[in-house]
Amino acid sequence: MIKMKSLYTSLYITLFVLGGSFHSLAQSQVKHFPEKHWDYIKNVSTYGYTMEGLKKAKTYADSINTEAVIIVVNGKILYEWGSVDQKYNTHSIRKSFLSALYGNYVQKGIINIDLTMEELGVDDNPPLSEEEKEATIRDCLKARSGIYHPALYESKGMKALKPERYSEKAGIHWYYNNWDFNATGTIFTKLTGKDIFEAIKTEIADPIQMEDYTPQDGNYVSGEESIHRAYPFRVTARDLARFGLLMLNNGKWKNKQLIPETWVKESTSYHSDATLYSSDGYGYMWWVAKDYNKFPHLPGVTLKEGTYSARGSGGHYVLVIPEYNMVLVHRVNTDKQNNRVSKKEFGKLVKLILASHQ
Repeated sequence: MIKMKSLYTSLYITLFVLGGSFHSLAQSQVKHFPEKHWDYIKNVSTYGYTMEGLKKAKTYADSINTEAVIIVVNGKILYEWGSVDQKYNTHSIRKSFLSALYGNYVQKGIINIDLTMEELGVDDNPPLSEEEKEATIRDCLKARSGIYHPALYESKGMKALKPERYSEKAGIHWYYNNWDFNATGTIFTKLTGKDIFEAIKTEIADPIQMEDYTPQDGNYVSGEESIHRAYPFRVTARDLARFGLLMLNNGKWKNKQLIPETWVKESTSYHSDATLYSSDGYGYMWWVAKDYNKFPHLPGVTLKEGTYSARGSGGHYVLVIPEYNMVLVHRVNTDKQNNRVSKKEFGKLVKLILASHQ
């Protein structure tokens, strides 16, 4: 069995590395990258936008609990407002960062995402069942492990939708599962020997010249529910915008491929239906647009396939829209109790922003 998995792994890595030979990937669209500080578009009309429309979007944002917005088009800031230099909790945006970190290690064969929890020696307290141990890293990346063990950093809504333990087999049922996301953090550190927050700094933040991020912005969350810690960190809107731009450009920053292009494509492709969460699709710890699903990517706005987003509780978003060559970052001060922007409100804001393009 192990030999067969090793053979499969070798084949997978070969296909992963040579992926460009087997299918056509979207070409890089970004022509400009920020240096130490962001550059700004002086005349928005040169990119087909109107200040009247953008200001209308800002007026609406000012009526809800939006704290900061950055709109990046073709590598420059089209429009921004609010506390773009303030560090707020990423909440679940942390998961999309971890997904991005996985790419190089999968490509190099250091991480085989088809290994099971049993083969990895990953367990919990109380222990996993034999059936649960059949879940793979890939299942966890997809939120399809079927392991409904108590997990850390879960919201009330997540707990309310959580299936009963042992009710599903590995790889079958999609549920937005913090056990999966936290365990992938444990596995990353176990297989790479690297701290997550340090890896974000050396492999993402430093190469793309994030202005504010430090590993000290991270905070591991422990507790009795599980041995697998959550890994939230604090980050500014202007640094999140750089991460979104890196993803928009298929993992390439200037002339350096920081995340394998094939991994960007695979992780932001549709793998699961997200109807359970009133959304359209899910990839590898990214929310992805899928046409003709029961629910849209965001309420009230049409976003074509190819669009994807990282999302954090309370209304934090990094929305990547290749159709517009756009990255849209939205922050909320969730340090204030019950302060939030709903998905419907954010969808209306996105619609107004896109409507400013003539």
